[in-house]
Amino acid sequence: MNKKLVALAVAGAFALPLAAQAQTANVTLYGRLNMDFEFVKGKQTDGSDPTVNRVSSNSSRLGVRGTESLGGGLNAIFQIESNVSGDTGNAASSGLASRETFVGLQGSWGKATIGKFLMPLDDLHPIFGNAPTLTTSILSTAALWAYGPSAKDAGGFDARLGNSIRYDSPNWAGFTGALQYSTRDSSGDTQNFVSCTPPVTATGPSTACTTPLAASATSANGGDNGNHVSELRHAWVAGGNLIYANGPWQAGVAFEKNKEVRGVDLDDTDWTVAVAYDFGTIMQGFGLRLAGVYEKTKYETPSGDLKRDFWGVSGTIPVGGGKIYLFYGRAGEGKGGAADGTTVGQLVKGPDTKADQYEVSYSYSLSPRTLLYSGYVKINNKCNAKYTFNINGYTINTSHAFNSVGDVPCNGKPGGLVFGIVHFF
Repeated sequence: MNKKLVALAVAGAFALPLAAQAQTANVTLYGRLNMDFEFVKGKQTDGSDPTVNRVSSNSSRLGVRGTESLGGGLNAIFQIESNVSGDTGNAASSGLASRETFVGLQGSWGKATIGKFLMPLDDLHPIFGNAPTLTTSILSTAALWAYGPSAKDAGGFDARLGNSIRYDSPNWAGFTGALQYSTRDSSGDTQNFVSCTPPVTATGPSTACTTPLAASATSANGGDNGNHVSELRHAWVAGGNLIYANGPWQAGVAFEKNKEVRGVDLDDTDWTVAVAYDFGTIMQGFGLRLAGVYEKTKYETPSGDLKRDFWGVSGTIPVGGGKIYLFYGRAGEGKGGAADGTTVGQLVKGPDTKADQYEVSYSYSLSPRTLLYSGYVKINNKCNAKYTFNINGYTINTSHAFNSVGDVPCNGKPGGLVFGIVHFF
């Protein structure tokens, strides 16, 4: 059935006037289900390293989007996109509008939107990352790069932020740019108005408060969206990118700044550069696309700066009607003036805190709407590092530190083999 007709039928189920309006608004229902079967393992706190199997849903989604012509080349646009937990059928992350959701205007001058969306840094992932497997699942190359598993208030740079406004430029001879600002305000997260004396302050809930946060509280600093505590210290997030895509070349540079998101006078900064070149067919039946990425991160902590460098290389090889993807990345040791053992998210300051990630995958399209894939990924944490998968993380031992006493096993080295299927609609 035509997707526009399906969307109109859904709208009509709620109200006939809405259906009539949708006929002129070019409304489309869309989505995808991405499911896989995994064999994963990673050292536990007791030193064991069991292999377990599980079914996972990987960035599955259901959405509706639309465009209305306002005349003179100006369009009103909207999108409401929700996460779908295809593995369990229900999850706290699967609420309405839990993914890219916005309303805005678009014209020859570009696009301006307001709502909830990923930061411009995320636009660099298709340049370098595992696009053949949709840059998701435990194969995601953002496990080390951009601190993908960490929420924004824990130092992550691959988060989807609410309370955002964004501008995307038109294409100028292959160049595009984007700017985004997130206010970190209390809309949607008012539970941190804790009633007690002394009250909540800009540094966080008062230690004198005995009234606990509501059970629905995401964190003391507002998770990915912000809260009243963030408002009081005027926290914000800003980021931008500049991307070039023309012929065989793709390249991009992006920055992201977290202003007092983790606390007073605690700022975070990230810069990433990615580049790729597609050699096309290099021999009969084979092609080659090579890519590289470099990232530099700095966190401010009470004891000084905590810094890290990350770099990676990848190759995409079209073969046999499908694509092989190869990736290797290295996260350097935590360095800077911060005291040894200082931790922000997954990054730890001190010796033996570096990690490697490598993977190989193969994807094959059965049709324009159905994709099969398989792959293996390994995160090789040094003894004091504690990185894990970006999507569908697996619990590993993270209790070891460079100053651990007694018989504390080194932190885990998660790895996994996946077999997946995706259907787009």
